[in-house]
Amino acid sequence: MEDVAALPVGFERFHRQPFLNYQLNRAHGLGFARPADLRLAAARISRTAEAPRVFDALSAQAEAEERLRNATSYLRLAEFFTPPDSVERIGRYRRYRRLFDAAFAGLGFARHEVPYADGALPAYRWPTTGPSRGTVLVHGGFDSLIEEFFVIWQRIAAAGFEVVAFEGPGQGGARRLSGLGFDHDWEKPVAAILDHFGLASAGIVGLSMGGYWALRAAAKEPRISRAVAWPPVYDWLQQVPGPVRPALRVMLARRGFMRQSVRLRARLFPALGFVVGQALYNLDRDDPMDAVDWFLGMNAEHLGSDRITQDVLLLCGEHDTFQPPVLTRAQAEALVSARSVTVRVFTGAEHADQHCQLGNLDLACRVLTDWLRSPGPGSGTAADGG
Repeated sequence: MEDVAALPVGFERFHRQPFLNYQLNRAHGLGFARPADLRLAAARISRTAEAPRVFDALSAQAEAEERLRNATSYLRLAEFFTPPDSVERIGRYRRYRRLFDAAFAGLGFARHEVPYADGALPAYRWPTTGPSRGTVLVHGGFDSLIEEFFVIWQRIAAAGFEVVAFEGPGQGGARRLSGLGFDHDWEKPVAAILDHFGLASAGIVGLSMGGYWALRAAAKEPRISRAVAWPPVYDWLQQVPGPVRPALRVMLARRGFMRQSVRLRARLFPALGFVVGQALYNLDRDDPMDAVDWFLGMNAEHLGSDRITQDVLLLCGEHDTFQPPVLTRAQAEALVSARSVTVRVFTGAEHADQHCQLGNLDLACRVLTDWLRSPGPGSGTAADGG
């Protein structure tokens, strides 16, 4: 394994639009994008429709200069911003995987295709070279590709764990190449991964919305030994004040009205339009209400927190606008049967208060790996800030 290089510290202001700025910081925080390149891209992008062309060009330039890891990062952004129904989406994705293979060759991990339903789940297995502390499964969330989290699996592997990083149905190559639509019952793909690699026990780390699915898998799959939600969702309606929820449920039941409302808002607000479009792509559907139903399908009843008996780590940022701390607090309170619950709230003073701690990912990874080595309250830095 190559040396683990330090990641950037600080959440930057690359773009005036919050959604675009977060995506640029996402690339920056993961370590393989040059700030000068991102600022150049930001200057050339006034709306998301312009992003694929700009990042395609940056990727091609970096590849020509043999900066393959930069090229990979920029091509992921080009693919990310490509509309799901575009004929260019699959081509960019295939090119991205080829670039990733070239940029990270020879590090000791290998790609596998895990049979699942009528297709396959992409997975990377990174075995340990010395004594193993066990196996950790890693997966992403709503719109990620598992390859983009290489620096996270790298740090888990460097801490002495075998890593299996994978995509479930609706994600990455499982959706793009196998056409597998999303399923909130995450224990199903997790069981397929465990079976394929002959694993009797493994921890699990779910990133972004994957925090919900990791806990769902822990509730239903006894081979999961410990679980990390980075950060939790628990139930999207927990963000709404309790007295307002009944009225909201009545409004949501007016499906015709809601369908038109979602369509209108998606046109008016490009970031919302992106989210709705990506959700429908993940599901392989076209009705906007299917996207609403999909989000509301991530709820306390489906999750079954009371069935989780493992050690659990909940990570969140104090200023996370996607999955705010209110969801983490609700999730922690619901884990009534867990062996232990450790909560770590990252702060602005640590440059780690944003979604998934982009701004100080090294700190979050140290908290994670300390806890994986010794799960439970008081396990090194993981207990701080809870």
